[in-house]
Amino acid sequence: MNILGICGSLRKDSFNRKLLHEAAAVLAPERFEEADLRLPLYDGDLEAAEGIPPAVQALADAIAAADGVIIASPEYNKAYSGVLKNALDWVSRVKGNPWEDKPVAILSAAAGREGGARGQFALRLALAPFRVRIVPGPEVLVARPAEQFDPEGRLVGESYRAALEGLMAALRREIGRSFAHGPESG
Repeated sequence: MNILGICGSLRKDSFNRKLLHEAAAVLAPERFEEADLRLPLYDGDLEAAEGIPPAVQALADAIAAADGVIIASPEYNKAYSGVLKNALDWVSRVKGNPWEDKPVAILSAAAGREGGARGQFALRLALAPFRVRIVPGPEVLVARPAEQFDPEGRLVGESYRAALEGLMAALRREIGRSFAHGPESG
């Protein structure tokens, strides 16, 4: 199993990056790669003059090659992060749709009491045009993450860990369905 992790925060020690790595540890894929979202801001003039930047094409290729994707994003102003929005906008411009029929699990850690629920809702809407297969749950919405991770970055909240384990089991099943049906032509 080849899993791509996408973190909607650029900060090295972000709680969402810790959550993403906890998810990967629970899933234990044969290969886990974290995407680099340090991309230029989407600019139609840049695209017209220079085409798709190599870093964007590399991201699209990594999405296409993955058996499944885990996205962890903070909630900023009741939506997912601008960094993640920019990446989605750029990937929407590449030839083909690397996201199509891709199993995707969404996670969030946010300071508020809802753990990023509105950000996840907005992200689900943004992913709809890509025709991904979003794993519906259990939802992983880590509220007050400063209290939920130990100094080594491990998720310690039992209810959050149970939800994470459930979501990763659901992602594994969804990926298994992909293998069972084989690649679809069309």
